[in-house]
Amino acid sequence: MGTTAPLTGPDFAAGIAASEAPSSGTLLGHANGEAVLLVRTKGGLVAIGATCTHYGASLATGHFDGETVRCPWHHAAFDVRSGEAVEGPGFNPLPCWTVDQADGKVRVTSKRASSAPKPVKGPSSVVILGGGAAGTSAAEELRRRGYEGTITLVDAEGELPVDRPNLSKDSLAGTSPEDWLWLHGQDFYDEQRVRRRTGRVRRIDVERQVVHLDGAGSLPYGALVLATGAAPIRPNLAGDGPPVFTLRSVTDMRAIIKALDGRKRVAVLGASFIGLEVASSLRHRGLEVHVIAPDAVPLGRVLGPQLGAAVRALHEKNGVVFHLGRKATARSARGVVLDDGSTVDAELIVAGVGVRPLVGLAQSAGLTTANGVLVDATMKTSDPHIWAVGDLARYPDPRGGGLVRVEHWAVAQNQGRTAARNLLGMNEPFRAVPFFWSQHADVTIGYVGHVERWDELVVEGDAAAFDCVVRFKVKGRTLAAATVNRDATALELHDAFSRE
Repeated sequence: MGTTAPLTGPDFAAGIAASEAPSSGTLLGHANGEAVLLVRTKGGLVAIGATCTHYGASLATGHFDGETVRCPWHHAAFDVRSGEAVEGPGFNPLPCWTVDQADGKVRVTSKRASSAPKPVKGPSSVVILGGGAAGTSAAEELRRRGYEGTITLVDAEGELPVDRPNLSKDSLAGTSPEDWLWLHGQDFYDEQRVRRRTGRVRRIDVERQVVHLDGAGSLPYGALVLATGAAPIRPNLAGDGPPVFTLRSVTDMRAIIKALDGRKRVAVLGASFIGLEVASSLRHRGLEVHVIAPDAVPLGRVLGPQLGAAVRALHEKNGVVFHLGRKATARSARGVVLDDGSTVDAELIVAGVGVRPLVGLAQSAGLTTANGVLVDATMKTSDPHIWAVGDLARYPDPRGGGLVRVEHWAVAQNQGRTAARNLLGMNEPFRAVPFFWSQHADVTIGYVGHVERWDELVVEGDAAAFDCVVRFKVKGRTLAAATVNRDATALELHDAFSRE
């Protein structure tokens, strides 16, 4: 993904003087046609790939904490000794090179071959329900840690796992090829010996530890990972009128794009991140877009009134028409009927009004649920053989926020990794700090941390000019921050939150 940047800095293959090597931190250069980051660790110099494996950002402008380097765009983190992706949204590892030091010179020579993990003991088999970020990362982590048992990934969609955040961004806008969406090709799952099955689960027999599928078939498990996520809320609009779509899968995205043919006006229900990203993408395609939402300020409850107002102004400049303080109540031949009796002309409706966790299977299996499946700090449910991760899981906030359920892509990935390690007996609490990003026209907003309510909001910089940090505080403590054009600050905050 992404584009290849020109090579800059010294040629490490030719060698540099030892005095030019970093005494701390990192130095960007190249070797044999590839960008390389020379990194000073406590154990000496190491060399890793300098390009994030997620979307190709340069890690030279990322954050190095002594053990990991974090991408400045989407905050993927990589272990500098092994190159492994240790926090999402990156999946693939960075290449590593051998560093030779002799005769007063430092040279980066051959690439290091990745070593096979030592086999570890684990459950007799692992079944993962859900092929999104959480389920896929759980399967990958199991193999990365040396688990050799059977792994079966069951998904109702039948599509290869995708980079879901891009569905409402470049993919819907038509500015990126569809093959950017896939996390891996089928060959990857074959190589990793991860069996993929398409189908819906009828029930979970926790006593016999068996998953029963619709139709025929069942899967015994030694450990079960629930990663079924959440389903979009579909508004109940009376009357006949334009078709209503939601966006959660590749199938949904393709259906929306197909339905656009010959249509000119679209109504988006909800001024959520998804709703506004859809609005931006459809404006890029040249459609007339109307956003209908009960909010007074788009995203005001998440980003605060100043940044929310700036987001509204940006979309209006881009041609989006807002109908705020209003709710859609019905459909008509003309479009969408609002609660004040007015009608918004539209030929198509896309709803982005939130999601509900898919807790039905967990409830019928007798697991403890409350606005999600309740898990402990290791992502284990009330059943000792079942873990829950991603949008489905409600977990203890390690920074003292009580039980939370966070619907972010990178959180889902990181929870999948944590669950995989813990079902192998590592007993590690989930501590990754949430981070997500949202794209609006040519502006990207980053959000690090998590807070559902705040009692103080501090804006540093100019929100209207999209050059700011918005800090969300509770009792004087910063629990989250939104940033625009302040990548370095966002990385520093991520590091600070991680150390709390």
